[in-house]
Amino acid sequence: MKFSILASGSKGNASLIYTDNTLIQIDMGVTLKMVDAELKRLGKHRSDIQGVFITHEHSDHISGLPLYHGKIPVYTSEGTLPKAMHLIHPFVPLAIGDFNIVPFSVSHDAANPVGYLIEDEHCRLAWVTDTGCLSEEVIELLKDCDYYYFESNHDLKMLQRSHRPASLKARVRSDHGHLNNIDSAIYMADLIGPHTKQIVLAHLSEECNTPDLALSSYEETLARHEVDIANIEIIPAARWALTLGGEK
Repeated sequence: MKFSILASGSKGNASLIYTDNTLIQIDMGVTLKMVDAELKRLGKHRSDIQGVFITHEHSDHISGLPLYHGKIPVYTSEGTLPKAMHLIHPFVPLAIGDFNIVPFSVSHDAANPVGYLIEDEHCRLAWVTDTGCLSEEVIELLKDCDYYYFESNHDLKMLQRSHRPASLKARVRSDHGHLNNIDSAIYMADLIGPHTKQIVLAHLSEECNTPDLALSSYEETLARHEVDIANIEIIPAARWALTLGGEK
């Protein structure tokens, strides 16, 4: 399993996850030009995408969906889109090609937000973005994955010093907002296992975070929790440049 992150952040999100035989997309908040460029690099075409899996209905995750003109199956949780082609339900797995896909509930100010556990015969990928906390059920589901795409949205000090309205700061900090760097790393300390190879830090705030700060916060927090990351690659996802993950 490999994955290509086309964009990650509050202005756009979209990723391709694939094996030799299977290709799916998570979210479509980017232009067709960006998707087509990566498909071309992979030697694939739009028609090879077997499904677009939506995490929630905020515009940075769905703005580009109409560009597919209904030609690609769209999978969403109930209440996420007015006309869902394929409804998914938390903790009810479905199979597409090489993948077994398990949606799970996350905590965000959206109708019915979800993350995804994506498995093939070789490895497991946890897709966790736009959430302010995780339930014990989700933590148990996601332990010891090979790969994590994991929300690390903001630095608390940068958020507090920002010029954002107090109401927005409170929303971001809340259980229905976004995970900050330290809380994200604390969750990860509980999730990392002997199979874990790579963690991609997702949805970094442009105003209230930096890749270097997210990475250093992660490393320091995991060290305090005595988690050995010597053999784990930690990568902050670029906001608008391609970030590659998965099997080498």
